[in-house]
Amino acid sequence: MSQGNVEIYDLMACNVYMDFENTGLPKEQHKFLIAFHPTNGAPVHELIDSITARGPDGYVVEVANQPFTITNLNGHIFDRTTNAHWYMVNLATGFMTPGEYTIEVKCKDGSVKSISRLQNNEPSDRLMVAYLKHRDTLKASYSPGQGEKLPAGTSLEKVAIDCASFKELTGEDAWYVFRICKAANSKEFDPQNLYWWDNIFLERFTNPDAGKNRNHLVIGNALKQNTAFTYFTELTDGNTMGGTNICIFQPYQTFYT
Repeated sequence: MSQGNVEIYDLMACNVYMDFENTGLPKEQHKFLIAFHPTNGAPVHELIDSITARGPDGYVVEVANQPFTITNLNGHIFDRTTNAHWYMVNLATGFMTPGEYTIEVKCKDGSVKSISRLQNNEPSDRLMVAYLKHRDTLKASYSPGQGEKLPAGTSLEKVAIDCASFKELTGEDAWYVFRICKAANSKEFDPQNLYWWDNIFLERFTNPDAGKNRNHLVIGNALKQNTAFTYFTELTDGNTMGGTNICIFQPYQTFYT
């Protein structure tokens, strides 16, 4: 395999409200997500030595060059929708200080790649106030979910997920990102093996409103019979990675076919 080229696609450095239950971690967190272009050669994790995040007041965090899991919360994930990897680290140390954050990628060939973005906490604070006021209503509205079994005879092609409208409840715009796995609960959810997800960050190139104020979603892959599925939906303040200031991870939902 040829060596390949390391090129950064975009950077998401933002607040995270991790509203997953029974994690033992604080809900107010932040993360870095660095997306790479396909290398057209070896996978990107074989081509880099280190990834470092820097921010205001001497902030420094190292992004690990290892597979990401729901246990280590730091590493790389292969995205089949782009045939490329992205790196993510979730940090349970509260929301970010506003300001500029930079990612520096040192490659094995001696080159250095970097990308920066500005964190603005005003949109983050506004979305958080709206979400917390209606959190229980939103959680209870997801269907299918709540551990239910689909009725006998339900077509498993183009299964729709519905929920209460965040826009109607709060008056605030939000963008939705959806991920689903074959899993009976959150502990079985494997971010390295998604059954399907909607990449609104690419879809926006053909649909500028991709993910905006969406309370109805059709799953793009047919589901399998007699299977448990677990999913979650993120609420964000935009559908560009570099323009996102917060991701609100709503509670996991499970249903059975």
